[in-house]
Amino acid sequence: MKNMTRLIATLAVALMAALMAAQGALAEGKVHHVAIHVDQSDPKVQNIALNNAINVTKYYEAQGDTVVIEMVAYGPGLTMLIPGKSPVEDRIKTMSLQFENLSFSACGNTHRKMSAKAGKDIPIMDEASMVPSGVVRLIELQEQGYAYIRP
Repeated sequence: MKNMTRLIATLAVALMAALMAAQGALAEGKVHHVAIHVDQSDPKVQNIALNNAINVTKYYEAQGDTVVIEMVAYGPGLTMLIPGKSPVEDRIKTMSLQFENLSFSACGNTHRKMSAKAGKDIPIMDEASMVPSGVVRLIELQEQGYAYIRP
């Protein structure tokens, strides 16, 4: 009888430890990854993309999770990252300070073509990083498990 009582007590302690560990894992939350594709110069589309980033961040934070978001701009969408031409420049500057989980990637292929056409190097916002190819970057992110969003 003592052995049975000891076994039950040991199992109860093990079960409590497992439940506490599971609760701790749930409290830490999950990390989500999202790639947002912007290939249009339309201010409405660019604002929708930025709204998506805010809404997704707020949703997952409310769930106790975190989200890493990379917005990739190429083709006509690269205008969103060009100082003085971007219809969302102020929002990007503000959001970059407000949301540490958000980054912006500018397509190097598009940038080279735009610069050649302009006859000078086109600047990119300080909040953005240049990648060799926007399309390839989106492929890489999806291969890393990022969810793909195109507003």
